[in-house]
Formats: sequence, C-alpha cells, structure tokens
Amino acid sequence: MKIVTPDSPAREAFDTARAAVDRLNELYDQAADFLQTAFSDAMRHGRPEGRVRAFYPEVRITTTTFTKVDSRLAFGHVPAPGTYAATVTRPDLFRNYLEQQIGLLLENHGVPVEVGVSDTPMPVHFAVARKQDISVPQEGAADFPLRDVFDVPQLDTTNDDIVNGTHVTLPGDPHPLAPFTAQRIDYSLARLAHYTATDPGHFQNHVLFTNYQFYVSEFEAFARRMLADPDSGYTSFVSTGNAEITDPLGDLPPAPRMPQMPTYHLKRENSSGITLVNIGVGPSNAKTATDHIAVLRPHAWVMVGHCAGLRNSQSLGDFVLAHAYLREDKVLDDDLPVWVPIPALAEIQVALEDAVEDETQLLGYDLKRIMRTGTVASLDNRNWELRETSGPVQRLSQSRAVALDMESATIAANGFRFRVPYGTLLCVSDKPLHGELKLPGMASDFYKTQVARHLMIGIRAMEKLRDMPLERIHSRKLRSFDETAFL
Repeated sequence: MKIVTPDSPAREAFDTARAAVDRLNELYDQAADFLQTAFSDAMRHGRPEGRVRAFYPEVRITTTTFTKVDSRLAFGHVPAPGTYAATVTRPDLFRNYLEQQIGLLLENHGVPVEVGVSDTPMPVHFAVARKQDISVPQEGAADFPLRDVFDVPQLDTTNDDIVNGTHVTLPGDPHPLAPFTAQRIDYSLARLAHYTATDPGHFQNHVLFTNYQFYVSEFEAFARRMLADPDSGYTSFVSTGNAEITDPLGDLPPAPRMPQMPTYHLKRENSSGITLVNIGVGPSNAKTATDHIAVLRPHAWVMVGHCAGLRNSQSLGDFVLAHAYLREDKVLDDDLPVWVPIPALAEIQVALEDAVEDETQLLGYDLKRIMRTGTVASLDNRNWELRETSGPVQRLSQSRAVALDMESATIAANGFRFRVPYGTLLCVSDKPLHGELKLPGMASDFYKTQVARHLMIGIRAMEKLRDMPLERIHSRKLRSFDETAFL
C-alpha cells in the first residue's frame, strides 16, 4: 500500500537547548499540519489513495562513558552509557520544560543531542486536537474506515510502563529519556481539557487539590485581590470554559457546562502561578486528575481538603499535616502496591508548616494547639461508619492515624509514582468516632470561619515552594534505581 508522509529534514545534532527545541517544534508542526490538511481533504472529498502517516519528533542522546555528575541532582543526567530517546508532542506547550531538561543533558554530559523524526506515528485524533473547527468522527461515521487511512491511538505507546518501572527496553532500542511517551501525553492533554473545561496551557506549576467547592469562591476572591496589586506578579485568572480576566473587576461568564473537575488558574510568568482543582469526593477522581496533570510535570501538588478527625483531642477546624498515609483507597493497587511506602518530603512539609505559622501566628509548641502531624487514612467508602466498624477502627488505631478522608493518600501516592513532589494539609470538619457528625448548621458556621484561612495556608505554602530552586524541591526520594534523565 502506498504511504504518503511529509518530507522531513534528516536527524541533526544540536549543542544548544533552544536550537534543539526549535527543531522539535518545526518537526511537530510539520507533522500535525500535514495530518490536519489530509484529514480535512478526506472528510470533504472522500477516501484518499493509500495511507496517510506522519510521525512524532524525537530527541535522543548517546553517551559512551560513565559521567560523574553532581550527586545532589535528582534529574538531568542518564545513569549509564548508551542511547536514550523520547518522542515529543506539543513542544510549544512544553518549551520551558524541554529547554531546561535538554540544557541539563548538554551541561552534564558534554555531548550534543540529536533531533529528528521518530518511528512512532502521530494519531490523527491528536494532530487535529488544537483545531476547533475540525473534529474526528466516531468509527463508522465517515465514508471509509478511519484506521484504514490514518493512524489512531495505540495502547502499546499509551501507557505508564516507564513511570511504573515495568518498561523493558528491547535489544537495539534506545532507553527511555522521559517518563512519558508523546502519545501518552497527548492522551492526557485531551482528557484534561474534557475533565476540567480549561486548556492545558493554562495550568500552572503549583497545583492545589480540594474536595469542596467552597474553596473556589475564596480562590477567586484572592485572585482578584492579586490582580488589583501591581506588585503581586500575578497576571490573569482563568475560570472554567477558559474565561480569562486581567482586570480585578472583570466579569467571568458562567461556564456553558460544569465539568467533572472544575479547575481555576491564577497565572504568573513562566507558569509559576497556582492552579486549583476541585476533584470532588472520592479516590477515583483523585487518581484521574493526577494521572493527567502529571504529564504537565508540575513542580508540586498539595491536597487542601476536609477530613474526619480521629482523635478526641482534636477540634473542628484543626489542621492535619500528613507525615504518612494508610492506603485503603484501592484505586492504585495495580500500579503502586500498598507495600510501597509513601515518604514525607521535607521541603513540602516545611513549607506547609511555615505557612500555618504565618497564617495563625502560632509558633513552635503553641502550634500543637491547632495542628496535628501523623498518618492520614484514605478509604474508598464515604459511608464507612454505617458498616461494621470494629475492623476499620482497629486498623486506624494500629496505624496511629489522626485523620481520614478519601483522596489524600491517592494524590500523594500518585505524586510518588509520577515523581511529582506532594503534600497534604487537611482541615477537620467532623469527628465521627466522637459523635460530631457533619450536620448542615454546624457545617455552615465551620465553613465560614475556616475555608479562607485554610486556602490561604495552601497558597502561602505554594509561594514558598515557588521561591525554592527546582532541584531542591524535586527530592531524590522520588527517583528509582534506573531513572529517566528528564524530570
């Protein structure tokens, strides 16, 4: 069968990151434009002759010696001599990330990187994703079977084998250079737009997760205060439906539909602002959100939700800083076995504790009046209290748990799995073991007094992390024996 492909330049070596990313961008645009044009023509004029195919661009590096690098670095270098490669998508979206990662490779290994066309076909669905006026019909809706002419997503290049540590490099193939393949990233970019109703390009490097919509109005109020302050550094606020304002008094039209995970972005230069995602209730949503946000390679994500306090000494409104997690959420067991420990990350913990001190003006031993540190348990059953409770209560006691929710362990575990620095600061909203259930009137008073303070603690913690060098935040605790060079 005749295969029609774009004419692409030969693989070329580059010794500067900017030039390498420029070529990646050129190759990506060429492939995507080629498929967009061919697809539009096929929808208008019918099935073309032969097969239409374009390929993702690829960056690779070959080293012949073991290189001694700064032992403090958790990324930016390959572990052993050999050839390492990564397919690349949307270099326009990932330019800062790519320039940083490629720049570290050049600096640490002293050899050029090569950029060229890979042998991984670009699915037509992803090639046309940025074109609002083009949509790929469902199978059977076109006049010809789509996959007879164009490439479609394939599971063999859309999986988490690399980050899960199960990838096997076949003889003669390059080792992975990045944690995700281009097709895996494209899949998540499409899912993010669907679940959050905002474009992936709006996401910032510091992500807050919450399990209550009450936090959203407080986040918008804070964003408007920041936009009114010319010294804040924040430039715009984005709501669902990609509604964006730069004026603190600007109107935000209601979204045409409320997405499953409403998401809001307070933007700064170089994506150094803060994104808030309301994941709702449950570990499934928590996993879905983090599965897809992970491909954006955020610098940190933190859970700032509500929890059940498990100790009689706790009061409604107290804070819980998670130092460990009891994982009974079950959604990650196949990807990350429960015997894998999820360690606390010092930089995140310190930033969160410092932020609590800043907002409450309580220091040292006095901070124990309103904050506990310890194990947070995450379950998959919101109404666990209605079942036989002796078993769960015994496990909670044996684990020394101080709080219980449905999302925090999932978010932390996926942060560990995806090498994204994570943390958890929860606020006690009920105490089911001690007769204080979350009832309507009680909740109203609680929310009014605590939501703003809790959210501000999360924001202040993220601002502290923003001021840290990236190599300090990304702990070596998150790196396995045989790691990818790209973060």
